[in-house]
Amino acid sequence: MENPINKYFGSTKKFVWEVTKVVVISLAIIIPIRYFLIQPFYVKGASMEPNFFDYEYLIIDEISYRFNDPARGEVIVLKDPRNTNQYFIKRIIGLPGETVEVDNGEIKVNGEKLDEENYLNVMTGGDISVTLGDEQFFILGDNRSASLDSRVFGPIDEKEIIGKVWIRAWPFSRVNVFDQPQYDI
Repeated sequence: MENPINKYFGSTKKFVWEVTKVVVISLAIIIPIRYFLIQPFYVKGASMEPNFFDYEYLIIDEISYRFNDPARGEVIVLKDPRNTNQYFIKRIIGLPGETVEVDNGEIKVNGEKLDEENYLNVMTGGDISVTLGDEQFFILGDNRSASLDSRVFGPIDEKEIIGKVWIRAWPFSRVNVFDQPQYDI
């Protein structure tokens, strides 16, 4: 009886060569995309509820910040400034050179109240005033009472940002492409 592989490919060597080419070409495409353009991220914890829930699967855009600066309102994934093996998902509130104040449940940027009604419906705890350095950002979780953020560990450096949240890919009922909120500041 004839070997089915030989019937379609002519020989086992040719079959192995064809499979090897497919694997090499696939890796040549997938590896650069995975390590330089986009990255998957799995949400753990409640710090971004009600906008992002535990066990949601996100796609992170890693390339945009090579061409554009991070903007206020963007949701980012970053390395924990205290333990670089851990990752956080947070929202950018303050930009380099700005003064951010948390006072009486309100956030002020350069003295102006930040309107967060389009994504947030809770008061912000804490009492802090910080002026950001040239490459520093002030970040907060959307679920302020359950978030470990700049109110605790201070501003983050731009180099700690991995990328911005681009797509929620799972669960299918919540699939979404994200734009940043618009502010008057």
